[in-house]
Amino acid sequence: MDKLNMKFRPTVVLTTFIWLLLLNLSLHQGKGLPYMTSDVQQVSGKSFDYIIVGGGTTGCPLAATLSEKFTVLLVERGNSPYGNPLVIDKKYYGLSLLKTDEFSSVAQSFISKDGVSNLRGRVLGGSSAINGGFYSRASEDSVKKAGWDEGLVNEAYEWVESKGTKVGGTVFDELGKRHTPADLLEAGNPNNIMVLLNTTVNNIIIDTNRKGNETRVRGIRFIKSDGSFSKIHEAYLNQPNNSSRWGDVILSARALGSPQILLLSGIGSHQHLKKFNISVKVGLENVGHGIQDNLSIAVLVDTMLAKRQPESPQIVGIADDFRFIIEAGVVPISLNASRTRISAKIAFPASKGKLELNNTDPRQNPSVIFNYLAEENDLQECVKMVQLLERVAKSESVSMFLGITPNNTKSMSSADQMRKLCKSSVRTFYHYHSGCRIGSVVDKDYRVYGVKGLRVIDGSTFEESLGTNPMATVMMLGRYQGIKMLQERNEKSCSQHP
Repeated sequence: MDKLNMKFRPTVVLTTFIWLLLLNLSLHQGKGLPYMTSDVQQVSGKSFDYIIVGGGTTGCPLAATLSEKFTVLLVERGNSPYGNPLVIDKKYYGLSLLKTDEFSSVAQSFISKDGVSNLRGRVLGGSSAINGGFYSRASEDSVKKAGWDEGLVNEAYEWVESKGTKVGGTVFDELGKRHTPADLLEAGNPNNIMVLLNTTVNNIIIDTNRKGNETRVRGIRFIKSDGSFSKIHEAYLNQPNNSSRWGDVILSARALGSPQILLLSGIGSHQHLKKFNISVKVGLENVGHGIQDNLSIAVLVDTMLAKRQPESPQIVGIADDFRFIIEAGVVPISLNASRTRISAKIAFPASKGKLELNNTDPRQNPSVIFNYLAEENDLQECVKMVQLLERVAKSESVSMFLGITPNNTKSMSSADQMRKLCKSSVRTFYHYHSGCRIGSVVDKDYRVYGVKGLRVIDGSTFEESLGTNPMATVMMLGRYQGIKMLQERNEKSCSQHP
């Protein structure tokens, strides 16, 4: 018998190893992506437990989490990232930012009223499908300041990171492939999620009952992103008899999209909405107010165009007690030329701006002014940041990378000259946030004041841009709030059925 056991033991061990390997692969790959369509007719007239507007950095993990128990419609104004080399392949990093158009490019350009060029993602996976891919958690102080449950925050980060989205400090893997938040959809129940692509939400359907004492969301109106503005379709929230079991429409369209949709839906300032003949459903004066962007200054450290392979930021420096964030990368200037750039941002700007409508077409960019350097403190911080950038650009490590002799000359620029440089050279780090802040537009549970069945869960609710790069935190937020919402629904169910 012992000889027989010895004879079969290698086979048993090998079989067990293969089984464990297959199990590990299946866990890594998840349950597969949910059904995706660009055919608005497949969704028009249908009802869901939850409708999420924006299939980006927050919307994807939120949809995956809610799908564990409920049906979810995820609406994304762009298309799928899969099969698009400009998104997935690191060797094409940055090229998607050079190729933009009005309705279909993965990056949509806009210029703020400050005169600064900016970009927003328009693809499943959101701006995390076009950014530098740097992954960093928010600091413990930021988590405490936000009032989040620290244990649940860590669990949510770990969930995001265990799904293949984070590879070290970046979302690019060792093969140079980008892992976007769209990959997190694999962790959900594919039978409960429908992803509607190339679709822009026009406005939210809001009803007020006959007594006038309850304003509630019923669903959404939407159009094809590249179709006719006049062909409007609708999708609805399921309406169970027990009102406490209603789901929500959740805006996760980021700092430009979420306040814009609220305004188009009649939620905002009476005076502003009147200009566009939009009927006021809920008078919230602060929608779009307080929007911020992290002022950035960039230095091109090579003297001429080069043919270096574009390279996303691999190292981020944190300076002056977390007030300055510095990164370097090789960015494409054209399809066959690049420059080496060192950039820095002010992590906690004091200056605040405002977002308003330009028109009633949801596909067009709203009007936004960030008021860079409006506060004297930001200008003083910018001068310090320029001095720091100058030292970094002249460092031996940068000179070695470029293959040049270090520049040891002292700066001849005065503080006044640097102040002028800040004003003339201001640019963005693409980390704009706020516009639907907690306490002014939404409550601590991210519910919009004055209307039932509507939440905003994304970076537009932030007081500040958390972490060196907010991508990790907004992914965490989708998972975090999804769990909170599931717990909330479960508690209500238990209280009604003791």
